[in-house]
Amino acid sequence: MKSTCILRTGLFALSVAALVVAPIPAQEIPPNPPAIPADNSKLPHVVLLSMGGTIASRGDTRLNITNYGGKGVPRVDPEDWVHDLPELAAIARVTTEDFRAPVDRASSENAEDMRKVAKRLNDLAKDPTVDGIVVTHGTNTLAEVAFYMNLTVKTDKPIVFVGSQRPWTGLSGDGPLNMYNAVRVAASPLARGKGVLHCMNQNINTARDVTKTSAYRVQTFKGIDVGAIGFADPDTVVFYREPTRKHTYLSEFAGQDFEQLPPVEIFYAYTDAPGYFIDAAVEHGVKGIVVDGTGAGSPTSSQTEAIKRAQEKGVVVVVTARVRSGRVQETPRRTEAKMVAGDNLPPEKARILLQLALTKTQDWKEVKRYFDEY
Repeated sequence: MKSTCILRTGLFALSVAALVVAPIPAQEIPPNPPAIPADNSKLPHVVLLSMGGTIASRGDTRLNITNYGGKGVPRVDPEDWVHDLPELAAIARVTTEDFRAPVDRASSENAEDMRKVAKRLNDLAKDPTVDGIVVTHGTNTLAEVAFYMNLTVKTDKPIVFVGSQRPWTGLSGDGPLNMYNAVRVAASPLARGKGVLHCMNQNINTARDVTKTSAYRVQTFKGIDVGAIGFADPDTVVFYREPTRKHTYLSEFAGQDFEQLPPVEIFYAYTDAPGYFIDAAVEHGVKGIVVDGTGAGSPTSSQTEAIKRAQEKGVVVVVTARVRSGRVQETPRRTEAKMVAGDNLPPEKARILLQLALTKTQDWKEVKRYFDEY
């Protein structure tokens, strides 16, 4: 009995020792990117076009990630990105163009900026030597500007918008990896025909669906209702879904130079929101109105009365939902009121689509078709 106990004790000790010393499988490390080829003529040609933004900003210290830029702090030139990221040379032949706003403006965020860049993107898209385009932009208005390009640039070539939540100089800045991944996506043949895309934090979203959801967090951009369509993973770029709404080469607005868009204003619905703001906008000549309604897209009673007065003067009205998730649906009451359901677009994107639609028609039923298809 004693020898049996000794034997069992010894076997138990050996088992414990084996568990202690057994090697734990190491985390798999993806292979390094391919070496930079001596002849890069066969690599995709990607144009890196800067519209500025945080990704083009420097802080005075590495810990300054919220109050960067300003007088005396130089901005990041497009050539600086290429210099600081030699890894880009392994995946594409990158050339740069600078379309930043003047230094006294934080970013490119007005209609004339969008028009100039859309025109340039249409020209680049026609260039047979260009395989893809990356556009940098400030994150505050990036999603709506990308959506405008999604509707007005006629191409099936990849156009990828990118930005960052932290300046290029920030500690643990997200800019360098975002830039690297955006170029990878633009250089990927799998990205063709998917419209304008957005790539940050390794997620690939469509320009139509992506929305900024957090002021400072790096995971801010999301497709709230539909999620990402792909990912820029360390080993490869992968896609899992295709966009179904019209865009780029299928868009009725693509390839045109819109010198001036019809004026459209946005009004927010809240408890006791008055209608006189809508009346004032109509007096100032607006052609369209977007009401960001409560719940599933409801204006207040006062706004509803003002909407009726606006419609009598030919103003087209679109309603969106301030909850930022879910469609504004067609209902008998909404149809009777001749209000266009904004689907699941946020008001700033609904405004852009309404502006473009109004260049074609003022018939609310035809405007509804645009919102159903785009």
